[in-house]
Amino acid sequence: MTQRIEDYALIGDLQTAALVGMDGSIDWLCLPRFDSAACFAALLGDEDNGHWRIAPTGAGDCTRRGYLGDSLVLESVWETPTGVVKVIDFMPQRDVAPDVVRIVEGVSGSVEMDSTMKLRFDFGSVVPWVRRSDGHRVAVAGPDSVWLRSEPPVKTWGQRFSTRSSFTVGAGEKVAFVLTWHPSHEPRPALVDPYESLEHSLEDWETWAAQCGYEGPYRAAVMRSLITLKGLTYGPTGGIVAAPTTSLPEDPGGVRNWDYRYCWLRDSTLVLGALLSVGYLDEAAAWRDWLLRAVAGDPADLQIMYGLAGERRLPESELPWLSGYEGSAPVRIGNNAVDQLQLDVYGEVIDSFHVARMAGLSPKPHAWSLQLALLDFLESKWREPDEGLWEVRGPRRHFVHSKVMAWVAADRAVRALEADHSLSGDVKRWRTMRDEVHREVCEKGYDPERNTFTQSYGSTELDAATLLIPRVGFLPPDDPRVVGTVDAVRAELGQSGLVRRYSTTGPAIDGLPGDEGTFLVCSFWLADALHMTGRTEEARELFERLLSLRNDVGLLSEEYDPVAGRQLGNYPQAFSHIGLVVTALTLAGRGTAG
Repeated sequence: MTQRIEDYALIGDLQTAALVGMDGSIDWLCLPRFDSAACFAALLGDEDNGHWRIAPTGAGDCTRRGYLGDSLVLESVWETPTGVVKVIDFMPQRDVAPDVVRIVEGVSGSVEMDSTMKLRFDFGSVVPWVRRSDGHRVAVAGPDSVWLRSEPPVKTWGQRFSTRSSFTVGAGEKVAFVLTWHPSHEPRPALVDPYESLEHSLEDWETWAAQCGYEGPYRAAVMRSLITLKGLTYGPTGGIVAAPTTSLPEDPGGVRNWDYRYCWLRDSTLVLGALLSVGYLDEAAAWRDWLLRAVAGDPADLQIMYGLAGERRLPESELPWLSGYEGSAPVRIGNNAVDQLQLDVYGEVIDSFHVARMAGLSPKPHAWSLQLALLDFLESKWREPDEGLWEVRGPRRHFVHSKVMAWVAADRAVRALEADHSLSGDVKRWRTMRDEVHREVCEKGYDPERNTFTQSYGSTELDAATLLIPRVGFLPPDDPRVVGTVDAVRAELGQSGLVRRYSTTGPAIDGLPGDEGTFLVCSFWLADALHMTGRTEEARELFERLLSLRNDVGLLSEEYDPVAGRQLGNYPQAFSHIGLVVTALTLAGRGTAG
């Protein structure tokens, strides 16, 4: 039986991540990086596309599971007729090679266990050659090599292109499995001790979690979301992926399946503000520095997303041998949205540097000159149509949110120059641009009959992104046009109390067939807007409803289907967890930096 998206838990080593099902199966793992090819791809196909299951013989889903403390160390417990057993899954922060450690521990009685591993490199398409070496199983195909060992050794054999182990654990007994990847042309890396690695991993996570400066309401939920965001961080560069998965559907059985294993600029301001507000200055500085490196260059070439190290070429292709999650095809890798024109990203980048400056992060050489170059380009481009925040694959439009973010870019430049007279720049020029953008948006992007801002100029459609208008300061929260927009979005895009990002049933806004669920970050934005417009109790009720949608280990995907009662889209989703943190801080009166 296919696991639901929310049946998976996340483990990771700050360079890649795996998804572990409630049945004890790792069904998704890309090695050695988030954006590498998967060696376990059953998530998007079936078991023959690669998986690794450890569970009691004949058992189904675990009885219960949870993370150990404030960590990404997962403990799954099975209560069986013969005894109780637990499996501890984690990926230690690597020195050189990535490792997946799975420790089976008997709690009571005696339990027969099975381990079945099917390695399939290149997203489930390549069956490796498996051999024995020094008592270990070694799988090799092309550039990839994986070693599997157990401590103490257990009987292991090959069966139908898989590696099987059967063993019994009694109370207090332990068997540890370690999977290690390395390039096949290099010698095997040093072996890690699984039990020492567990101890060190827990210490590392607890030390990191202790740096959190937030002690207000909903702290446990905030902490879990921060840990998830840390788990989605590519440690060597500081980049944060939108999600560790590709092609988990927004519409099961449909074509709305995208690769999210990259870093989006749209997340930048909210990520930076959230990290700074809870005391994670090192992570905020690393993200700011990643952003500075990624966007350096010709302002005309600014992209909406980049690779983990700032790579620009992310060509989209399809994997026809994978059937897709619940038949949702095609399965895609890469993302052609990288070539879209989204004018909002200029505002988001400049706002991010403004947030960093206001929070006191040490300035970087040439950061201000880069911002001026971005503004120069935006000044000549902001009147043009674009594809907008949501990466629509329909025709370009004059999206209101894009224009508002152009206003943000000019506004932050004005505020910087007014606050620091040592900075170069023509403050009058940017005031003029700011005023022109504001005037045009209020004239062309606002529907006075319905008292709401619309998705684009001349459109009757709405867009949940307009809920950000008071947050970015375009208009004050008590402005009647803001209140009207909040009410209109809630009424027309609301579904079971949650919010869709836009309508997919009207005119062909995004150029795609099918539908999608409510968008979780937009629902958090509604909670923020309700609070800002004086409806704090309603905001709190909505926030607590959103908290109830998390799975048993506190994770959220991109979307939620309130009819089917299930999560949709790539998972876990950074944008959703950022929204949770920001809303919790907003309700606590903390706001975010800047």
